[in-house]
Amino acid sequence: MSQLNTSKTRILVVEDHPATRASLVNCLRSQPGWEICGETDSWRDALAMIQIARPDLVLLDLQLTDGHGWALLYEVAGKPQAPRVLVYSVFDENLHAARLLRAGAAGYLTKEAPLEEVVAAIHKVLAGHLVASESMTSQFIRQAVGRQTETPEERLKRETDELSDRELQVFELISRGLANKQIAGLLDIGATTIGSYKTRLMRKLGVSNQLDLVRAARERLLTASPPLHQPLSAIPPEPVQ
Repeated sequence: MSQLNTSKTRILVVEDHPATRASLVNCLRSQPGWEICGETDSWRDALAMIQIARPDLVLLDLQLTDGHGWALLYEVAGKPQAPRVLVYSVFDENLHAARLLRAGAAGYLTKEAPLEEVVAAIHKVLAGHLVASESMTSQFIRQAVGRQTETPEERLKRETDELSDRELQVFELISRGLANKQIAGLLDIGATTIGSYKTRLMRKLGVSNQLDLVRAARERLLTASPPLHQPLSAIPPEPVQ
């Protein structure tokens, strides 16, 4: 039986756009000591590849052909011998970065970052560091030292970041104009439960009616978040109060 080559750093590229994936693979493959142990546009295929190829690092897009990259992160984060995960996404870091880092990602880069920055970030992650943009790092530091002054963008990010993962799912689907029954069907929960989530969202976001809730969701999420093609079964149900 053949043995895996463990002398090189093994990287799995999970990206739905073929041209972007090819560019990443070609760049990373050219780096000394690195090899591409797989590439895919599916989080389910990536999960199978992780179990077989045992990559050291997964470069993960959030929007994939079979759903959301969040699902893969939930499946692998914290597991024994799990690879480190560097998220590389087109979506707004103010909405996703802190949440993904808390969920177990080792870093977050937007696709505005050039390939040289991706390579540098991978080196940092492999060395055991967390990676975030300079802007996000500044926000983390201000939060850590308790500084109260915040920009409007930071306030929106903070308010959204205080939502649970399930609340954020509902909020994203509200931004797309879906009715309670449609949201319930996508998330496989009851329509009355969606009403309870909406009440919680209004309370947390300081809005007084559902029209303002829809407006807030569209302003914050419609251009910043990936579409949810299916429920994220990896997110467990939570009690609704």
